[in-house]
Amino acid sequence: MSLVLKKAPAFQAPAVIGNEVEQSFSLEKFEGKYVVLFFYPKDFSGVCPTEFWAFQERLADFESRNAVVIGCSGDSDECHKAWLKTPRDQNGIEGITFPLIADLPKTIATNYGVLGGDYGYDDDGRLAFEGSPIALRGTFIINPKGIVMHESINFFTIARDIDAILRELDAIQLFEIEGQLCLANWKKS
Repeated sequence: MSLVLKKAPAFQAPAVIGNEVEQSFSLEKFEGKYVVLFFYPKDFSGVCPTEFWAFQERLADFESRNAVVIGCSGDSDECHKAWLKTPRDQNGIEGITFPLIADLPKTIATNYGVLGGDYGYDDDGRLAFEGSPIALRGTFIINPKGIVMHESINFFTIARDIDAILRELDAIQLFEIEGQLCLANWKKS
């Protein structure tokens, strides 16, 4: 079920910003801004750092569009901090400046529909998880009123295209701010 045109699911969770942990991080603090909320499978994985550096290198492009970038995974805030202290040449993300949400109970990933499987019951009536209890690569663009305007979900191994995300953000703003439609292959000039 798509979240597009629905209010973005609310949450409060720990987030690491730089070296600090904000215990009650939420989307509410970004009212009036566009939010690019992206889910990723795990800290210290092979594909994820490439996306983090791609987002970091384009942060000014997002900021110029009144947008913030926020990452989220099922890892703990302690794990996020350790990864943020790991140098880039060792598959780390030292120097990343955008917030990383710690969704240890995986409720945020579940509410956004990106958890890589489902809970159910086995033949003996025991609660079981089928699939991978980690986040797929979900990307959500939330407008300044808190409405989800774009979502895309990729398999674990398929990294995002930052240019495509910026194009989606531009297209949303073209309509919301200027009232214009976005045609096929349109790019902001």
